[in-house]
Amino acid sequence: MQFKETKVPSFGEQLIEVDINPSGDPTIHKVKMMFAEIAEIMKQNYTGENKHPLKSLLFDHAVGEIVNAQMSVIKVLTIKHYTEDETSGEKSTN
Repeated sequence: MQFKETKVPSFGEQLIEVDINPSGDPTIHKVKMMFAEIAEIMKQNYTGENKHPLKSLLFDHAVGEIVNAQMSVIKVLTIKHYTEDETSGEKSTN
C-alpha cells in the first residue's frame, strides 16, 4: 500500500486561500503568501497564554482586515480598465 503525503495548509494559507490563483500569476501568489504569513504570525501570537477578551476582539477584527486588504491588493493588480467610447456609448477595454 502506498501513502500519498499531503501538506495541511496553515491557518494563514487557508484564510487567504493561497491555492486559488486562476491566472497562475506569480505576483498574485507572492502577495497571497505574504498576507498568509501575516495571518500566521498573528495566529501564533494569539494562541499563546495571554488571551484576553479585548485581544480576541482585536484579533477577529485584524483577521477580517487582512482578508479585505488582500482582496483589495489582488483587485488592484488584476483590474481591467474600462473607458466609455464617446461615439457609440459602448464600453471597451484598454
